[in-house]
Amino acid sequence: MALRINDTAPDFEADTTEGQIRFHDWIGDGYAVLFSHPKDFTPVCTTELGMMAGMTGEFAKRNAKIIGISVDPVDDHHRWKADIASLTGNTVNYPMIGDPEMKVAKLYDMLPASESKVEGRTPADNQTVRTVFIVGPDKKVKLYLTYPMTTGRNFDEILRSLDSIQLTANHQVATPAGWKQGEDVIVTAAVSDEEATKRFGSFDKKLPYVRYTKQPAA
Repeated sequence: MALRINDTAPDFEADTTEGQIRFHDWIGDGYAVLFSHPKDFTPVCTTELGMMAGMTGEFAKRNAKIIGISVDPVDDHHRWKADIASLTGNTVNYPMIGDPEMKVAKLYDMLPASESKVEGRTPADNQTVRTVFIVGPDKKVKLYLTYPMTTGRNFDEILRSLDSIQLTANHQVATPAGWKQGEDVIVTAAVSDEEATKRFGSFDKKLPYVRYTKQPAA
C-alpha cells in the first residue's frame, strides 16, 4: 500500500551510525526529515549528505531532526562519511540508517515488497530510494518528494516546505506559489471573513476565494 499525505509514517527499529533507534521515539515531539539514498559512495548523494550536514542548524531552528537512510550497512556509512567530509567540507552530524535487508525501503514503499535480492545490488536497482519524507510530531507524513538519481535535491525547498507546513499547523493559512518566509500568506477556506478579521486583523480579498494576509508570527 503506497503512503499518502497524512498517513501515519510507519514505525520501525533500525541500526544507525548513532546506535539503535525506534523511529517514532526518535522523532519525539518535533518534526523529522527522512531522506533516502540508493547506495553509498554514489556521486549525487555524496553532495546531498554533505549539504544536509551544513544545514542541520537551520532544521534545528524549526524543531526538525534529519536522518538519512541507504540500502547499505552502517559500517559502509561510517566509511562514506570521510568522503562526504572531504568533498563538501561538512561532517555528517546526523544519524544514517543501515537498511541492508531493505526493510525500511519496502516499508516506505520505496522498493516493491516483492524485491528479495540483497547482495550485489547497484544504484540502478535502488533508484526509487530517492525520496524525502517530512514527518510531523503527530507521526503523520506531511510531504514526500521523489527525485531521479541524476538530479540533486534542493534542500532549500525542503526548508521552505517545512516552514509552510508549520505555519499551516499553527495558523489556518496556506502559502501561495513561490512563497518565502516573511511574505504574505493565504487565509484558508475554513476561515470566514469575520473570523479572518479577528485572527489576522485585516486581509486583502483578491478574489472571493483568495484572501491574502500578513504572515502570522510563529
